[in-house]
Amino acid sequence: MKIALMDSGIGLLAAAAAVRRLRPDADLVLSSDPDGMPWGPRTTEDLTGRAVAVAEAAAAHRPDALIVACNTASVHALPTLRARLEPDIPVIGTVPAIKPAAAGGGPVAIWATPATTGSPYQRGLIGEFARGIEVTEVPCPGLADAVQYADERAIDETIAAAAALTPRDVRAVVLGCTHYELVAERIRAAVQQPGLPPLVLHGSAGAVAAQALRRTGARPGADPAAAAPGLTVLLSGREEQLPRTALTYAEGRMLAETSPAL
Repeated sequence: MKIALMDSGIGLLAAAAAVRRLRPDADLVLSSDPDGMPWGPRTTEDLTGRAVAVAEAAAAHRPDALIVACNTASVHALPTLRARLEPDIPVIGTVPAIKPAAAGGGPVAIWATPATTGSPYQRGLIGEFARGIEVTEVPCPGLADAVQYADERAIDETIAAAAALTPRDVRAVVLGCTHYELVAERIRAAVQQPGLPPLVLHGSAGAVAAQALRRTGARPGADPAAAAPGLTVLLSGREEQLPRTALTYAEGRMLAETSPAL
């Protein structure tokens, strides 16, 4: 089987690694847009155009499903992407894991990009799934870019700034941007308070990977007859190798180690 993932940058690594864990035999197509990122400041029309181009580059490789591993693209472009590609290619969007976080009780913090924080989309999810729960929306300006470029100093500074805005008694943090999942343990270390129960982090990678398998009718586990899994990397439509910064993260290294094409 073949699963494609798309994002503006390397935020798709977390979901790609989750797919690889569920189906070690799956070929992966990673399609991103370094020429056009960041997508967040773009108008909805402009962002949708970039997302369609990235999705169609992935679709040309005839995947069994496409994961939109980007919260921003899922908010603004998911209906258009589904209209263009379905039913031939199932399209799976990424939604912040507010529902499972709220199910564990509050207080809950939602870390997200400034464009998503306070947006009608995020407020709608809070109203639907976290009614009666104490929720703090925490904007994280610059964190996604710092992760994208593996800027260690900027990662530390932006995480520290967001942690300072996070109530000390939170029980769970929703990682509302796929890039944040690549530095999840650094976020945990910055927010966890001495003497309090272990902080629970809620990302979306595992859920979207599982949903991709459900949409294709596949089950977890490798096909023993399958060939070694392949990895195709598309950067603004160009077929290239995995970006060097991707190897800074455990998810990127895992993909490189399990794909002979690299």
